Amino acid sequence: MSEPAPLVLHRETVRPEWIDYNGHMNVAYYVLVFDRACDAFLDHIGMDEAYRARTGGTTFAVECHITYQREVELGDPLRFASWLIAHDEKRFHHFHQMFHAEEGFLAATSEWLSLHVDLATRRVAAMTPQVHARLAEMQALHDALPRPPEVGRVVGMPPPRQS
Repeated sequence: MSEPAPLVLHRETVRPEWIDYNGHMNVAYYVLVFDRACDAFLDHIGMDEAYRARTGGTTFAVECHITYQREVELGDPLRFASWLIAHDEKRFHHFHQMFHAEEGFLAATSEWLSLHVDLATRRVAAMTPQVHARLAEMQALHDALPRPPEVGRVVGMPPPRQS
């Protein structure tokens, strides 16, 4: 496999209906655009609509964490970079960065833990060997890169300063 890492699979433009009373993209739409980046990632690894129809397998998100780095506004072009952080036969940990596509700044990040689910039983199940192999190939490429500092962050406040 000789594809770029991280993967650039999705682009969006900030739409008028995504703008809130502060004049920038509302938090709800960050989840929407990152979900679309996740869908592009799933399609890329072979878990597309045809996979779901053929196998009855899909993914469910079980955890998502977004960091907001810098505002984006109406009409801003967005570019998403996708990383595979870890995986096994039933789960994968993926991470996405949202950049301003023209100015290049990091606007936000999104980290996800997804489960592979059999829709017939609605239980976690092993993904197909083909998809698991695809993830293993991708993992080798992504493990060679430095991890973005936002991976694994937790929500919290620093302790108060002592005077």
